[in-house]
Amino acid sequence: MPFIEMPDASANEQTAKLYARAEASYGYLPNMVKAFGHRPDVMESWSALLSGIKANMNLRRYELVTMAAAKEMKSSYCLLAHGSVLLRDVFTAEALRQVVDDPDAAAIDEAERAIMRFAVKVVRDASSIKAADVDELRRHGLSDAEIFDIVTAATVRCFFSKTLDALGVQADSAYEKLDPVLRTALVIGRPIDGAA
Repeated sequence: MPFIEMPDASANEQTAKLYARAEASYGYLPNMVKAFGHRPDVMESWSALLSGIKANMNLRRYELVTMAAAKEMKSSYCLLAHGSVLLRDVFTAEALRQVVDDPDAAAIDEAERAIMRFAVKVVRDASSIKAADVDELRRHGLSDAEIFDIVTAATVRCFFSKTLDALGVQADSAYEKLDPVLRTALVIGRPIDGAA
């Protein structure tokens, strides 16, 4: 259960619209959306920022950066959500589990490993980033604009993951349908809503 009360759609018109859009998109009202029911304008602003960041990255890179950032923060919700995207569009369940458990041994390329390591470092302690860390990404062929994209994808994840976890928001019960071994690898923080 979240630590704060989540408003229902009758709270105000903006909340009702936010909830209706989410239900139309997901087929249910996700807990993450309900968490922003008190401040739907914040959710809309965050969504616009996220759209701007994602527009400059291919899906695979964005999701790998996001997974690395979410894992470093122990955000089960974000690992489950973004893992589900990679499972649907990129990896098998076993390949995705390997990406989560051990990126160095997973079926990803060296540039992707470097990007994930960099994202972890951004989340863990951005002030520890050195020019050599950025140069490592350049050696893998990344432009300065692409490095900026990786940084912003990692830092925007900090806002969203930490907001949900600080409010006690759990991942939706819909994630219980994932392969059990993969689900275990992805649930490293708060449990799934309703899980024992």
